[in-house]
Amino acid sequence: MSYQFVQFSQRADKTLDFIRGDVAQLRTGRASAQMLDIVSVEAYGTRMKVNELANISVPDPGMLVVTPWDKSLLPTIEKAIASSGLNLHPVVDGTIIRIVVPPLTEERRKELVKLLHQKIEAGRVMMRSVRTDAKKEIEDQEGQAGVSEDMIKADLETLEKKVKEYMEKIDALSADKEKELMTV
Repeated sequence: MSYQFVQFSQRADKTLDFIRGDVAQLRTGRASAQMLDIVSVEAYGTRMKVNELANISVPDPGMLVVTPWDKSLLPTIEKAIASSGLNLHPVVDGTIIRIVVPPLTEERRKELVKLLHQKIEAGRVMMRSVRTDAKKEIEDQEGQAGVSEDMIKADLETLEKKVKEYMEKIDALSADKEKELMTV
């Protein structure tokens, strides 16, 4: 495998991971610890994510339990979750925070599916950008010693096959998340 394909694969994998993370933030009707990944808290003089400050558990599909390691951060974490825009209402219960995850309405599910499609399309655009960069690197080899037109053509065909594989992974990710969003 040539250098271009190693570099392409690394960039494409990073792009795919970014898309996965972006899509994982879409809230389904079930509780998941990843729901709080976007929530950051002012702690120890810097902004930190909730999962860096507390243990997040899912005792049942409709509830999250946040257990801060430093109990003095309890009110700060509660306030950050409440103001995160996730439509969650945390309740302090002794030394933990309980969060009941309300079920999604049909209308909200459809809005989330639209948002999912926007995120997936943005991911496809990012993947096409990675492809364009790799294609340019391959085409720039033209005229170099030891590089024939047939080699360039073969590399371009291999690149298209690899891009197609990544696009199929993105489509599968989209289908799985849409099914998860629409499941009541």
